[in-house]
Parts: sequence; structure tokens; C-alpha cells
Amino acid sequence: MPVPPARWSTCAGDVVFARYAFPPNELGYCGPDGADVLLSHAAHGQDRHEVARRAPYFDGAWAYLKVIAEAAGVDDPLDPRVVEAYWVGNDLLDAVCPADLLAVLQEKFSGQVGGFWSQVAPGSGPLAHHSFHVFAVYPWAGLLGSGSPVPLSVLDQCRIRWGSVVSVSSEHAVVSSQPLIWEAGALSLGAEREETVRWAARGEALSDELGPGDVVSLHWDWVCDRLSEEQAGALCNYSAHQVDLANRFV
Repeated sequence: MPVPPARWSTCAGDVVFARYAFPPNELGYCGPDGADVLLSHAAHGQDRHEVARRAPYFDGAWAYLKVIAEAAGVDDPLDPRVVEAYWVGNDLLDAVCPADLLAVLQEKFSGQVGGFWSQVAPGSGPLAHHSFHVFAVYPWAGLLGSGSPVPLSVLDQCRIRWGSVVSVSSEHAVVSSQPLIWEAGALSLGAEREETVRWAARGEALSDELGPGDVVSLHWDWVCDRLSEEQAGALCNYSAHQVDLANRFV
């Protein structure tokens, strides 16, 4: 699976973590109460110790961050290289032994209902990437054939997706991106369409200032970060790898 060379995020790892963890935390899907701490830290970078204290309560993300850090010989799971590897993707993922990853999942998520991760063989290329958790550990991929639109919507919003900014207002941005689609019993990306997402609330933003043409990452209904060309390419390729893996089981 070819990916561009890694270009590490220039932000502190705890800031990057806050950017991507805030949207589901705000919705109450993961992490402790008080999501505004993450938004404030993403905007101002002044609550590192509190973000570090909260990060282990994000059970899914923290398990992967620890696996990536250990494989890379990095002491801090909130190292910016490690955090970027999990949410966006970079070459640290190549250092993670698939069998070790699956063993951690067996220990941490044996009670998780649904998902196909327990059927995945190490040789099939499972990666310690957020998209693997979304598609393989959560139950939604297995519900795609139910006839309900909810599983596809959740998968599309929960994955880290990418797009190009069309316009920006005070707290919202219009972004052109490719939605996840389910056709003929398989997942793929559809034609580009415009979606309106948030990039700021109450004067605080997860990302830096945005402008038309910026390539950005999206999680749920938020812009999380501006992406370099290399980061966007890595996110696209690692995500495609996971979609291909999911299609073997759905």
C-alpha cells in the first residue's frame, strides 16, 4: 500500500489529539464529560495536563496510541507523530505488528458487540488506524445490509474524511468531499458533494484559520485540521486500505 513519505504534524500531539477527539466527545460518544476542554485546548493550547489526563478515558483511541508508541519506541502516546499516525496515518503504522494489534483488541474489546475484527487474520493487513476501529470494531459495518440508512451515516461521519473548503463563514464552512456509499453490497466513495460543517464555536476553533481551497480533515460535523498534500494522501490511502478490508467481511 504506497503512501507518501511522512510529514509530521507541526502541532503538539495533545493539540492534535484535542482536534480529532473533540467532535465525538461533544456528542457524548466517547471520553469523559467536559468536551469544551478539548475545544479550548485546540484553540489556545493552554490545558495540556488536563488533556493528557483525559486522553486515557478515550478507550478506543488510547489503546491504539499506546500500541503505535510502543512499536515506534516512543515513550509518550501523545507524541505528535503517534497521534497523527492514528487519526490521519503515517509510516509509524508500518512498525506495528498486526498480531500484536489484534491481541490488544482481544484484551480491550472482547465484550464489544458486533464488528468483524476477531475474524481478521494478521496477514490481511489490519492497521492501528482510526478507520480500522470504525469499520472493524464498531458494529455498524455489519449492519449495512439491514435496510436502515443509519449504519452508513454513522460510518461516514465517524471515519476521518477529507475535503476541500469552498467557503467559510463565522462558524461554518462549506466543504466539498466524497461521501461513503453502499452499493451492490460494497463500500466505496461516491461523487463529490458539498456539506456544511462547523469550524468554530463561541469564537474557538479546532483548526487554524481556513480559506477556500484549503484541504481539511473532518470528523462528524467539524473541521479538525488543515492537511498538507502528504497528509491528505496518507489519509486517503490508509482509509482506502481499510474500506477494502471491510468489503471482505460485509
